[in-house]
Amino acid sequence: MTSWSDEDLSAIGDAGELRVTSLRRDGASRRPRTIWVVRHGNDLYVRSVRGTEGAWFRGVQERHEGRISGGARDRDVTFEDADHALDDEIDEEYRHKYGRTSSAVDSVTSADARATTIRLVPA
Repeated sequence: MTSWSDEDLSAIGDAGELRVTSLRRDGASRRPRTIWVVRHGNDLYVRSVRGTEGAWFRGVQERHEGRISGGARDRDVTFEDADHALDDEIDEEYRHKYGRTSSAVDSVTSADARATTIRLVPA
């Protein structure tokens, strides 16, 4: 299994936003989407604020491969379903990074969003 370099973890994990581009079944790139990213330990996680109805999330489910751009880094990734035992800890990472109280943080820590937690793995 490939792991993130310390430099990538810091740069991507500290980025305010991340652009995610998933791949279609034929390998063509979908339209990039801007989302939030958090670091938890030596891993990076993302969620769909629209839950399973989010366009980028549906695209990721098709092929589980794509590209991310953030923190002056562009990396090919695999999208893996996260261990939902970590949901509370990942919620806390979102609150710490983006603010304890806001409607956006409430959306990304909602039950619908938590169901879409994805771990980013370098390809």
